[in-house]
Amino acid sequence: MVNRVVIAAPASGHGKTTIATGLMAALRARGLTVSGHKVGPDFIDPGYHSLATGRPPRNLDPFLQGEDLLAPLLRHGSAGADIAVIEGVMGLFDGQLGTEGYASTAHVARLLGAPVVLVVDASAASRSVAAMVLGFAHFEPGVQIAGVILNKLGSPRHEEEIRAALVRTGIPVLGALRRSDDIHAPSRHLGLVPAAERDAESRELLPKLAAWVSDGVDLEAIVRVARSAPSLTAPAWEPTGSYSGPRRVVAAAAGPAFTFRYTETVELLAASGVDVVDLDPLHDKALPEGCAGLYFGGGFPEVHVEDLSANAPLREELAAAIRRGMPVVAECAGLLYLCRELDGLPMVGALDASAVMTRRGALGYRTASAVQDHLLARAGERVTGHEFHRTVVTPRAGAVAAWEWDGAAEGFASPTLHASYLHVHWAGHPALARRFAAAVHAHG
Repeated sequence: MVNRVVIAAPASGHGKTTIATGLMAALRARGLTVSGHKVGPDFIDPGYHSLATGRPPRNLDPFLQGEDLLAPLLRHGSAGADIAVIEGVMGLFDGQLGTEGYASTAHVARLLGAPVVLVVDASAASRSVAAMVLGFAHFEPGVQIAGVILNKLGSPRHEEEIRAALVRTGIPVLGALRRSDDIHAPSRHLGLVPAAERDAESRELLPKLAAWVSDGVDLEAIVRVARSAPSLTAPAWEPTGSYSGPRRVVAAAAGPAFTFRYTETVELLAASGVDVVDLDPLHDKALPEGCAGLYFGGGFPEVHVEDLSANAPLREELAAAIRRGMPVVAECAGLLYLCRELDGLPMVGALDASAVMTRRGALGYRTASAVQDHLLARAGERVTGHEFHRTVVTPRAGAVAAWEWDGAAEGFASPTLHASYLHVHWAGHPALARRFAAAVHAHG
């Protein structure tokens, strides 16, 4: 049995990340083992979930992983937990454009049979909140709005007015939260600043979040809602691998500049005989002993570009290792780090390309196909992924691309290298993990 509840909102900006994270921390403080999950490809919010729960961060995304894999991934990620708290993305019914809500929070809630608690910013309305909640409750069959948490209330009278109006909807108020100057997390681009970039401050914020939510939310009612979810019949997902020989080491970029990595990526590699060891390109001067492969995930290297460039010993060792054929996978931030330069400052130089920050960004789901055989895929093989960046990479002419989508080639590829803007969830495409692991074993 997986006790589960989805924390959603009418739109971005209503406070669902703050409240979901505070709820996880408050429930944990009550002695419950809490599993945190995020709808969509977001890497940043799960970092806060991990701090709040003390467990690895998890994502649930039908586009990246496939509909049939969501319940198994939830069961796997919440194993041993008393309750799974699933934070939604954007507005409750907002999904992939042109698909009538595919990969939306509502879509995921339906697939998981999970009740929804709607977080509503009430700062600019009173009785109208009830009309909005009623509309959300009846907009789409199969989505159960089990309660409402009112956020940013101005006064007791304001709260009373909204509560009275909500009585007519039959949907209970499970929480009422006042504005708090102590509850603030800085934002960047489309979301919060990663927790790893402000670790001490993030850890100081958690007790405040937990106390704020505990004071304003009926935690027992939230647990009852989660327990009302029906049993999941799908078996738990298990990372699988077939290698039984000596284990190898892969260095994976970590630290403040590289904060994006799906948990299941590490689990799949571990199942294939590969141990992932963190490597902080800001501070570490050398690769770990026995390193036989490299994985550079996402993050914001442009924020730390001067310090990354200043760590010349590691940059030079990485360039030499990649030239010798050490397998390397780089996604988005990793792509930038492997270029000759980023915003005019020297980077690793494994790619004959330069990268610069821009004002405009690229954002969205992508269905890509491999241009030719390379480290991770075979020619014509299709994957689903997500792209989000505010940089442009200019490669030399004749570079071999990793992927093609919408008629355009993207990234860099070879038998030992894969570098691309595309983030792919390897649980949805486990063959990528197996091929990378096989290359690591062959190199080691």
